[in-house]
Amino acid sequence: MNKYPAWKYAIIAVALLVSLIYASPNLFGEVPVVQVSGARASTRVEAPMVAELEAALNGAKIAFVGVDAAEGQATFRFADPDTQLKARDVIQGKVPKGYVVALNLQPSTPRFLQALGAKPMYLGLDLRGGVHFLLQVDMKAAANKSVERYLGDIRSLLRDKKVYYSGLAREGERVVVRFREPDQRAAALALVTKEMPDLLVREQDVGGEGAIVASIKPEVVKKEQELALQQNIQTLRNRVNELGVAEPIIQQQGGDRIVVQLAGVQDPGRAKEILGRTATLEVRLVAEDHAAGPGQNAFAAYKDQPAPFGTDKFLDSEGNTVLVKKMLVITGDRIKDAQPGFDSRDGRPVVSMALDDTGGRIMRQTTRENLKKRMAMMLVERNATTVLTWPVIQEEFGNRFQISGIGDVQEARNLALLLRAGALAAPMDIIEERTVGPSLGAENIAKGFKSVVYGFAAIALFMMVYYSLFGVISVTALAANLLFLVALLSMLQATLTLPGIAAIALALGMAIDANVLINERIREELRSGMSPQMAIQAGYERAFDTIFDSNITTLIAGLALLAFGSGPVRGFAVVHCLGILTSIFSAVMVSRGIVNLIYGGRKKVQKVAIGNTEWHKKEAPAAKAG
Repeated sequence: MNKYPAWKYAIIAVALLVSLIYASPNLFGEVPVVQVSGARASTRVEAPMVAELEAALNGAKIAFVGVDAAEGQATFRFADPDTQLKARDVIQGKVPKGYVVALNLQPSTPRFLQALGAKPMYLGLDLRGGVHFLLQVDMKAAANKSVERYLGDIRSLLRDKKVYYSGLAREGERVVVRFREPDQRAAALALVTKEMPDLLVREQDVGGEGAIVASIKPEVVKKEQELALQQNIQTLRNRVNELGVAEPIIQQQGGDRIVVQLAGVQDPGRAKEILGRTATLEVRLVAEDHAAGPGQNAFAAYKDQPAPFGTDKFLDSEGNTVLVKKMLVITGDRIKDAQPGFDSRDGRPVVSMALDDTGGRIMRQTTRENLKKRMAMMLVERNATTVLTWPVIQEEFGNRFQISGIGDVQEARNLALLLRAGALAAPMDIIEERTVGPSLGAENIAKGFKSVVYGFAAIALFMMVYYSLFGVISVTALAANLLFLVALLSMLQATLTLPGIAAIALALGMAIDANVLINERIREELRSGMSPQMAIQAGYERAFDTIFDSNITTLIAGLALLAFGSGPVRGFAVVHCLGILTSIFSAVMVSRGIVNLIYGGRKKVQKVAIGNTEWHKKEAPAAKAG
């Protein structure tokens, strides 16, 4: 009656064994490491470089616990953060350009568990320490960028089709093209309407001249803003990958904000500098028609004057005024690679650029047509544009060139990283910043661990006092439930946060609730005069529907939090939903298996140790006699 077949015990045993294996990596903690990896997927760390770095560390008398070289990168492990920082400086001085050196923390899981694929849970920002940024995307700037792009496209289209116009300019969020001849205006109207379906084009008289006015359709503006947000998210991911951060959280919040959480980051200043900057590259021709002479002071006369029509005025890195043409040659989206280095002539820091095929073709044609003229390489950031260098074009070049005029080596590395990670589609501002130190994270872990342990101990004490042996069985099933839950979170590589620890504590309370229902149901059956074996079977079977219904309704609420929540709410929801599934299995199957082992082999059971049952047995006959 109360016997499990062997296959059910086998399922329980396998579940416990697998859970024990995959939950155990969480006991071993983390060690500080220095990671060396290629800046691009094609760049790998080979064995000779690893040997050279080991020799450099030994030469500097810096002890390392071990080194792992796998998947094209090398990881050096150290005993403490101080040694890690010293090692980082030594390694940075030895690795050639094209490689990234990053500080990180790595699980110290034994190799035999790693071979089985067992990994610890990722710890969130509030437990591991790190930085949190909330970035605001400038959607107006994204719209302005679209208008500028269409302005250039219309200019190129009319020029290619030999449609003559008297003026082309941007006025607010629309492009206005003026014509002296009605037939040219009609031809332009038909051409732009046909070739650019995303624009609303209409005829209009402007300043006594015939003109066509083009504006971007509202649905296209909305779509481009959404794409700009997604492109910024992808660019941020690329930059975070360059920083060597494991499991970053980068997600959209609302219509124009991005949340970035970097757990375990040990250099928050560098993280803020890299993420907060919106640098991209623009290449334009210098407006030499307005130059007063050669040299760096050619545009000194315009220092306090507005830029002439068709030009923009900027300052170079030395504070000299430079006039450049409005038309762009190329922008940062044509960059395929960017690496820091040194100029072979004067040893100053430079960034070596590689363009895609389209960018190389445009650059080759531009330099061929403008030999002996100047070209400006400009760094465009959120609130400033700086002309890095504006040299004379000495010869034709295409896909590869260098940018000079950079302050120092670190600036060259940062600029190369930003350009290599990709251009931002729209500028962003950091509107919120939080830093959680490792010590505070460790304190949160300790407090969260204590809350789970004390909660478990209180539940165990109550159950064992109130339900006697069945209380012990319930507590054993509860411990199995906790093991299953931690193992599942580790196998899924979920990120555990403080709300997640709260969900674990809640899962324990909900799991024991199922055992309370079962135990009380068995008590009721015993009160009614049912034999102990029948009472155990009926208690488990009749309590199951109640347990299932209550857990399903709670699971629905958890799934709603998972679907519509974000950040900490989702972290809570993941643990909550998994805890419900493990609690059903442990409360029904595991506890029933233990009960069957204890009572199932007996032919006749006189007494069930489920608390105050003797009182129930005495009272029940008296009630019948009355």
